[in-house]
Amino acid sequence: MEEIRYIEGNVKNQQEELSLLEHAGEIVEIHGSIYKIRKMRGFAFVLLRTAKHVIQCVYSEEKASFSLEELEEESCVIFQAEVVKEERSRTGVELHLIGMEVLSRPYEKSPVVINQKQVDTSIATLLDYRPVTLRNEKERAIFRIQNGITNAVRRFLQGKGFTEIHTPKIGSAGAEGGANIFRLDYFGKEAYLAQSPQFYKQMMVGVYERVFEIAPVFRAEKHDTSRHLNEYTSVDFEMGYVTRVEELMEMEAAMLKFVFASLKEECQEELALLQVEIPEWKEIPAIPFAKAKEIVAKIRKRAVEEPEDLEPEEEKLLSEWILKETGSELVFVTEYPEKKRPFYAMDSETNPNVTKSFDLLYKGLEVTTGGLRIHNYEEQVAKMKRRGMHPEVFESYLMAHKCGLPPHGGLGLGLERFTSRLLGFENVRRASLFPRDIHRLVP
Repeated sequence: MEEIRYIEGNVKNQQEELSLLEHAGEIVEIHGSIYKIRKMRGFAFVLLRTAKHVIQCVYSEEKASFSLEELEEESCVIFQAEVVKEERSRTGVELHLIGMEVLSRPYEKSPVVINQKQVDTSIATLLDYRPVTLRNEKERAIFRIQNGITNAVRRFLQGKGFTEIHTPKIGSAGAEGGANIFRLDYFGKEAYLAQSPQFYKQMMVGVYERVFEIAPVFRAEKHDTSRHLNEYTSVDFEMGYVTRVEELMEMEAAMLKFVFASLKEECQEELALLQVEIPEWKEIPAIPFAKAKEIVAKIRKRAVEEPEDLEPEEEKLLSEWILKETGSELVFVTEYPEKKRPFYAMDSETNPNVTKSFDLLYKGLEVTTGGLRIHNYEEQVAKMKRRGMHPEVFESYLMAHKCGLPPHGGLGLGLERFTSRLLGFENVRRASLFPRDIHRLVP
């Protein structure tokens, strides 16, 4: 039938993945958006923003078949140009413009100047105009690096025998419980947005032994701080047949080493643009929670306060002390109090007030929480009852325990927090593509 078309699955590589240096002296065709026009005497520099680079083009009346006045910033175009070697250019070449086809033009000028070295405005304005401000070279470099992080995590975990899973984000019970849970009407029933893939990770350990997920989670926390988001991306993994919490910490340390090495190799341009130094270490120090509280109390020259948790200021002080003593920007804090850990956290045999759990602090901010989980059905039900919980509400979760689970544990790493620490941002919103906090629901 004539109205039916058949589509072949043969897709060419994107043009800019090919090195323009290989085409020096040739005429090429390249598409992108006009990022900036710098008019000079007798010629002009036209910066073309492509998917990965900002390429310097040169306009001159002698070579170009079109007028300079036809160019408009943020127009989407196809340029025909001669590739000329230029050592001073970041890409090693510049394009001498010959012809142009305009694909689209902006309806109005951007309300924010985006083609300077950085977007010089408040963080509120930066986020209000996110669809536009992300076009800035430095702003989009943030998320190219974040993409590099998740790509490296996937490669590492898959190389260690982990299976990637995709768990529901609407459920009948919250993994963490408490007030910081989003409730919604689900066809007349009460349901919740997932605070974590925790229950499903544990269930799937009984299926694949090692699983991971990179996905959004939701916390209805009314914190209006530079470190909190109400929706963030969690990098989770869970491992079966582990009996020591150190095995989890060792896996995370190896994963982060792999991530940092991958970024150095694959995101050189973005790291240089944002002036990021990749940390290096032989091992990450680990310190028990109680000892960490004592150290911070000595630094503050006061008695131990809030004995069951680390305050944000304490995390900063501890990290500064660890950096000075060991040279490490990362530190594991272990053996957190039982009262401050979820009901599925495994308690220590020698001290039931302490759990086999940990946090990872990076430059003064908690980026990871993890630990061993209770795998025994009777132990889990007993702990739930001690906390005044109703095990029957968690029937599908406990089904996995009832039918047998291996000893297991895992962790969750906040992608935006980790990215913000790596890039030296004080506000985690800078590392969130379209952040959701207690004030922001758009864009």
